Amino acid sequence: MEFSMMFMISFSVLILCSSLAYGQVAMSTSPTPSPSPAPTPAYTNLKDLLSVAGPYHKFLDYLESTKLIDTFQIQANNTVEGITIFVPKDNAFKALKKPSLSNLTDDQLKSVLLFHALPRYYALADFNDLSERGPISTLAGGQYTLQFNDDSGTVRLDSGWSKAKVTSAVHTSKPVAVYQVDKVLLPEAIFGTDIPPTPAPAPALGISPSADTPSAAKSEETGSSSKPSSSGSSSPRIMMNSGIWTQLVLAFLGGWLVLFF
Repeated sequence: MEFSMMFMISFSVLILCSSLAYGQVAMSTSPTPSPSPAPTPAYTNLKDLLSVAGPYHKFLDYLESTKLIDTFQIQANNTVEGITIFVPKDNAFKALKKPSLSNLTDDQLKSVLLFHALPRYYALADFNDLSERGPISTLAGGQYTLQFNDDSGTVRLDSGWSKAKVTSAVHTSKPVAVYQVDKVLLPEAIFGTDIPPTPAPAPALGISPSADTPSAAKSEETGSSSKPSSSGSSSPRIMMNSGIWTQLVLAFLGGWLVLFF
């Protein structure tokens, strides 16, 4: 009887240990969930966007004729930084009389178009920080920079030659931001040579030179030098006249002496 009881207890303990060991093995072999991949940014077709977003046909035509639409597209979707584009409406190009884009070389025209883009995505809230950072480099690089000014939510751009402002946000989904501007951005690096020189102030009329001017000083020197020359020339004449009178007086006295003696 005691042997049967001991056997049952031992058998129960064995089954319990086996169950615990199996549970630990099952927990250790359960698969670990893998992290979900980061969402891929949506591809933005700039040609389609500019074609339907507004009257930006002239700007788009320039991008396609110069093949820069591919440069903008690569910067938009093949870089981590993204792109920010400032696009003028068609009537902004029509308003250009002088200077005109028709007289530019191919390289200059490309620089003007690249001047309308920043090599990074900027939301509207970022322009306040840009206004405090000074000139910002554009996709044209080098000396092609823009100065930003956020005036109570109105974003203004200064190219050094022309001033424009952002009138609306066309597309602001990262990594592409497109903003409409009211004027074509003209870089000073290209159009700065057309700035007319500031005319020199005209001299005042009817004002005689003062005594301390070179001309007055020269005239004084001339006058002072002429005075001694005139006095010097008159002194020999006086001496000559006095000599003649002396000779006449002596001759007269000599004649009287001859007559009386």
